[in-house]
Amino acid sequence: MSDQSVNYDDVKQYRLSPEREQELVMMGGECVFIWANKEGHPIGVITAYVPIDGKIWMTATRERVRIKAIARDPRSSVVITSKGTPMGGGKTVTYKGTTKIHDDEKTKNWYYNLMARGMKMAGEADDGNAFTAGLDPDMFVRFLDTPERIVLEFTPEMSIPFDGDKMAEGTASAYAQFAAEDAAKEG
Repeated sequence: MSDQSVNYDDVKQYRLSPEREQELVMMGGECVFIWANKEGHPIGVITAYVPIDGKIWMTATRERVRIKAIARDPRSSVVITSKGTPMGGGKTVTYKGTTKIHDDEKTKNWYYNLMARGMKMAGEADDGNAFTAGLDPDMFVRFLDTPERIVLEFTPEMSIPFDGDKMAEGTASAYAQFAAEDAAKEG
């Protein structure tokens, strides 16, 4: 058994497979969007997203500090977790990338309709969520479509995927190894 199998010093072996990463991104619906403020300090918010063709799409209004920060420096990150999804907790992916701001009507209308009609917002039951209960997609688009609202297009450049299920399996295996070693010492 290698050192990395009996401790957590190197967690690269616990990466989500590309298929599980894609499953997580498609099912998440919410992410942490992170940018740097004027002083270079990272800060983030939890926001809804829609994944399309390998990109993460979000929306906000122009007065949000994140929009001014992205206009100044498009470098950003997105973090998605499996907590609260059918995948169960313990699966995450962090992306490093850049974000582009869109303020044209065509992109905004396209995104608002995707958000209202797809993913978690209207597509699947989200028991206990008063916000999405009874959501009318057409009314939701009307609600979003204001002059101050823009659309964010995040393009990942690097990922850090993590699979807690693999870590749990490795931990169980290490515990069995430790128990066998302890029994051999006693015997």
